[in-house]
Amino acid sequence: MTPPLYAPGSVRGITIKQPWAACILHGDKRVENRPRAWTPGWRLLHAGAETDRQALRDPLVARTVRGVELPTRAVLGVVRITGSHTDTGEPCSPWAQPDHVHLVLADVHALALPVPWRHGQLGPWRVPLAVYERVLAQLPPQLHAMLPEIAS
Repeated sequence: MTPPLYAPGSVRGITIKQPWAACILHGDKRVENRPRAWTPGWRLLHAGAETDRQALRDPLVARTVRGVELPTRAVLGVVRITGSHTDTGEPCSPWAQPDHVHLVLADVHALALPVPWRHGQLGPWRVPLAVYERVLAQLPPQLHAMLPEIAS
């Protein structure tokens, strides 16, 4: 059996339920709420299998995703985590939730076509090389220079 091939080690996936993933990709959500900090770096933004139906009732979320498809079980874009901070009680963003670590997001790029992938998880996960290659094929050339190269 051939061992699986993965994207460069510095690139990981981050799984986020819909509609939160769409709020990042198509809105101004630049804070992701997590129980602990993550290392800064590029992440492939993956929509998990489940949709947070209750979140769709939030007016901020509803306005942001109006008319936007909410695909699940797919990589939908790339994002860079630039840092994180612990909730101080003073909201850093309308998207920030109290009692969470806030991952600060930048350089958000939505893909034109979702890349199917069924196996996300809550923590950072290794990205299969085939998925990474399909994502890279959809990104503009200027972004390629910022992402880790694939060893040949």
